[in-house]
Amino acid sequence: MATRALIAELARAFEAATGQAVALESVGGVEAARRVQAGEAFDVVALASEAIALLVATGHLVAASTVDLAHSPVAVAVRAGADRPDISDEGAVRRAVLAARSIGTSTGPSGVALARLFARWEIAGEIRDRIVTPPPGVAVGTLVASGQVELGFQQLSELAGLEGIDVLGALPPAISIVTTFAAAVGTAARQPEAALALIRFMASPEAAGIKRRHRMEPAGGVDGR
Repeated sequence: MATRALIAELARAFEAATGQAVALESVGGVEAARRVQAGEAFDVVALASEAIALLVATGHLVAASTVDLAHSPVAVAVRAGADRPDISDEGAVRRAVLAARSIGTSTGPSGVALARLFARWEIAGEIRDRIVTPPPGVAVGTLVASGQVELGFQQLSELAGLEGIDVLGALPPAISIVTTFAAAVGTAARQPEAALALIRFMASPEAAGIKRRHRMEPAGGVDGR
């Protein structure tokens, strides 16, 4: 879901440039991977790079078509107008997490990385009952805005521009969590040539400005370049 708005804008730009229509469906990453593994036919799949690699390994995506699209940092948010805890360094973030009455994390790769971080800090057991994980496809930021979560962690692209929250910023460098999102052509693609053209467009230098508007950085490109 972190790439939902980005992929939609890139698809519209591709349509305008080529005249090729693109039908887009956005769901949570866990659900998307499940549907691909279940055998649904998709021309293009865009997910976190680890999920793409797994689907390539299981024969659901074409390995040679895989392209890294964007790097997306994880940021921290509180409800609009609430006290803004210090997140300037690792120690400050750890103190903010311990002080929070509720902590929002996602079911996606950022949530997995945060779980590892909390384990490394040796606080996982202490905060377990305070962690709130919304269902796939539901943004952590919406729970922060409604007051259900005091301190929320999610991809910056999903938090930016969301009403009712204050984004404190990305995690500091020592504990930075950056997800790389990638795309690949499905092995059961009905329009493989058009699918590959779309992926190449999304990875092209012309798409860089769109990615930065969505608070992501361009990644890799076609064939890793």
